[in-house]
Amino acid sequence: MRKKGIAILGSTGTLGRATLDVVRRHPERFRVVSLSCGQNTSLLLRQIEEFRPRYVTVLSARLSEKVKREVSSMAGAPEVGHGREGLRRAVSVRGVDVVLVCVVGMEGFLPTLEAIRRGRTIALANKETLVVGGPLVMKEARKQGVRIIPVDSEHSAIHQLLKREKKRAVKRLILTASGGPFFRMPLKKLRYVTVEDALKHPVWNMGRRITIDSATLMNKGFEVIEARWLFGMREEKIGVCIHPQGVVHSMVEFLDGSVLSQMGHSDMRIPIAYALGWPERIASGVEGYSPENTTLEFFPVDERKYPCLRFACESLRLGGSAPAVLNAADEVAVDMFLKGMIKFIEIPVVIEKTLTEHLPWRLASPEDVLEADRWGRKKAMEVVKGL
Repeated sequence: MRKKGIAILGSTGTLGRATLDVVRRHPERFRVVSLSCGQNTSLLLRQIEEFRPRYVTVLSARLSEKVKREVSSMAGAPEVGHGREGLRRAVSVRGVDVVLVCVVGMEGFLPTLEAIRRGRTIALANKETLVVGGPLVMKEARKQGVRIIPVDSEHSAIHQLLKREKKRAVKRLILTASGGPFFRMPLKKLRYVTVEDALKHPVWNMGRRITIDSATLMNKGFEVIEARWLFGMREEKIGVCIHPQGVVHSMVEFLDGSVLSQMGHSDMRIPIAYALGWPERIASGVEGYSPENTTLEFFPVDERKYPCLRFACESLRLGGSAPAVLNAADEVAVDMFLKGMIKFIEIPVVIEKTLTEHLPWRLASPEDVLEADRWGRKKAMEVVKGL
């Protein structure tokens, strides 16, 4: 069996580490060709020692020089890059078959587009790529004949449920959300929550930004946009419900009245193993879910508590540059909250004001996406300063 060459963008983050755990279990199937990280070079060096990639890249030139010094005496030392060019090179290096995109935010967009142009299979854990540039990304994937396999647990579930189904038989996709740490908290108490409160996700272990997005349900709004492009479904055929237990990862309702669901533990190694092994199933290292003595609850979304979901759906209806501006405003607002500059309840205020002042334009090129991102960040900072 020829080993699949794997590139992991964001190898030192939660998802990157989970990916390497799956890879570690299948040395006969996978070979790590390239890795990228931001600033956690100490962990990256340990990963280099274990997996011996051909290429690695880090955030800055300074960190790149540091890594070069550390690996200089290593047999078969990897080439070391940095910045956006480093990410582009990481997906382009010889021997890469599958690119697992784990980086957070806009940074995933350009290297994913480059990987598609190079004909690499995409295992996509970075939802922002399709949020900001869905039309461009999917058009390029069709042009190159590239397969995009979702790694988000919700979209992985739908991918599995739709495997042999015809699109016209689908009535509705139903994404589940845990509701975050404040699902059972009265609305009036949200003004008092702290950063520490918001980072206590009840089900998943994730990075800081995505954990806050889960608390506001913006993360689910992004997933609605992502599902629209991944599965070619109109926005009105994509629903969301609150499922606090996090066992059912998504559901599909069919025209005949059937509803199929995918269930499992809240462990990202499951969708990662599905994406890396596709079209086969491989061991993830996670024990099977046992449904005995389990209560499963489902609730409608309270839009008063979670207005960010509505903003995301509105941006999808507006189209063009609107979702990229939405993402930019969210990145700024979450960052300002994590730094203690705004309150939790002001995150949606920043996003709504920014989106309201934007007149969307058509996305004809990646530069149009980058310009929308720049505009959104600048406007969001102006809104923050005015609060």
